[in-house]
Amino acid sequence: MDHLIELRSRLMWAIGGFFIAFLVCFFFAKELFNLLVIPFKWAVGWAGIGDGQVELIYTAPQEFFFTQIKLAMFGGMVLAFPLIAAQIYKFVAPGLYKNERGAFLPFLIASPVLFLIGGALVYFFFTPMVMWFFLAMQQTDGEVQISLLPKVSEYLSLIMTLIFSFGLVFQLPVVTTLMARVGLLTSQGLADKRKWAIVIAFVVAAVLTPPDPVSQIGLALPTILLYEVSIWMARMVERKREQERVAREAKEAAEAAKESAEKEAADSSTQAAS
Repeated sequence: MDHLIELRSRLMWAIGGFFIAFLVCFFFAKELFNLLVIPFKWAVGWAGIGDGQVELIYTAPQEFFFTQIKLAMFGGMVLAFPLIAAQIYKFVAPGLYKNERGAFLPFLIASPVLFLIGGALVYFFFTPMVMWFFLAMQQTDGEVQISLLPKVSEYLSLIMTLIFSFGLVFQLPVVTTLMARVGLLTSQGLADKRKWAIVIAFVVAAVLTPPDPVSQIGLALPTILLYEVSIWMARMVERKREQERVAREAKEAAEAAKESAEKEAADSSTQAAS
């Protein structure tokens, strides 16, 4: 019952934090959407189209409203993630040993940092590149004019998918390092499966990103690079574990030698007394 009460308390804090963040993001939904349109503006400037103005449309009366709700939920989850992660940690931490808490806390901090790095890469580089690729398909000369007029919901889905995909991929070093710490993975095993990892990276990129080569290759290459980083992190974990094992064995040997010396000294004193 105590655990259930504690779980209820943590859930209330997490849901309350998300709800407040959702309301804040919904209040500023238009400003947030305009902020997400900036990479599209950069792509329009790169393509040299018109005066750099961006035009998006919505074809259903309620479409932009639901787009704002979707954006507020996404932004609310991002803003509330530190609070949600802290509540999860506070619920789990009492059941962990001190060394386990010390090992878990750095990854709790590294996870959102890596997610933000992946999101920043999407915002400042890949979204402009993807939109520039799509804009290059326009047909502005000749008798038939074909122009890109993206819907607000589809553009938001595109950039959210890219941010989620890159943020998820950037968690690879965290996940593999944690698995290496508990002994589920080894650096040699990861290195032996490098060829399969490259194939899986391109398959996952094809599933998570839009059907264009720019975004697919743009996601697959960082995934492969992060896989190499994961191998290096696993080796670091194994090296540290080996050093701790050697130090522990040396300490146990020193304690055993000390106990043996004390025992021999006690036996010698007993014999001398007799």
